[in-house]
Amino acid sequence: MKTPTPGSAAAAQRIGLPDAQLRVAAFVAFTEGPCYSSDDSVYFTDLLNDRILRFVLKGQYAHQGGWYEVYRSPAGRANGMTFDLQGRLLACEGAQEGGGRRITRTEPDGRITVLADRYQGKRLNSPNDVEIDAKGRIYFTDPRYTERDDMELDHESVYRIDPDGTLTRIIDDVVRPNGLAVSIDQKILYVVDTNHLEGPPRKVWAYPLHANGSVGTRSLFHDFGTGRGADGMCLDEHGNLYITAGLDTASATEDASVSAGVYIFSPDGAQLGFIHMPQDMVTNCCFGDADLRTLYITCGGTLFYVRLNVRGHVLWPQVADSANPRA
Repeated sequence: MKTPTPGSAAAAQRIGLPDAQLRVAAFVAFTEGPCYSSDDSVYFTDLLNDRILRFVLKGQYAHQGGWYEVYRSPAGRANGMTFDLQGRLLACEGAQEGGGRRITRTEPDGRITVLADRYQGKRLNSPNDVEIDAKGRIYFTDPRYTERDDMELDHESVYRIDPDGTLTRIIDDVVRPNGLAVSIDQKILYVVDTNHLEGPPRKVWAYPLHANGSVGTRSLFHDFGTGRGADGMCLDEHGNLYITAGLDTASATEDASVSAGVYIFSPDGAQLGFIHMPQDMVTNCCFGDADLRTLYITCGGTLFYVRLNVRGHVLWPQVADSANPRA
């Protein structure tokens, strides 16, 4: 882990971790894929029960209460999700029984549009996480963490879907790609490479992202060593990364040297803070609420949230200044 750079303590104080209190928003079976919508709700997935759920805020903020409801069931074993620039829900549908093995978009009228399910005529492995850039291009990871007997592709890779529907494999020098994020300046694509089943790598890579959507030679952003590697991530308004990773209980292939929680890094890789989670399987996170200052975290069977002092970075929805939040 990199030594904190001068100014890291001040940056951590801006985030507001000393006063952060973790609270429960919803409890289901196995949570993943949180993303915030302009309808003042957080969409997330319940992988074990094959559902997309929606946590509906009672007021503008999670601490004012709320409830969750089923948005779609079955959901093609949906995992990672995000919204595109038009506010349409994008979902990674995985493998296992009932899995769609595809990227889908929910239209305003509820119809499901398949954006990608095959590469060069072969079925995708098990799309895991999805991200967009400022030009509306879609990036997704396609690993396989479950049974591998029916895999058709020769690699577990990262892909880009252009606005015209063209599907391009852009990264194939990873072992098992998982979470991903695009930097605020649109110049870096962060990619998690985590092999939970067989050992390392458990790294986060930074790829230069070119204007045409292609990537350059990667550099190492962080190495989680032999602990449980990273899963999902998101960014705040300063470009800091919030990365879910770690275990508190050692397993056959992973040690507990990396505690379970959300690791906060500056864009240069210095650790700014850590939010410890009460369950081992911390999977993903996103910013939400009317002012984008609530961090929602999926962990085990629970959707947690914590209020912070910083706003999250999202391309959609756009929100007003915190002094005059969107009604």
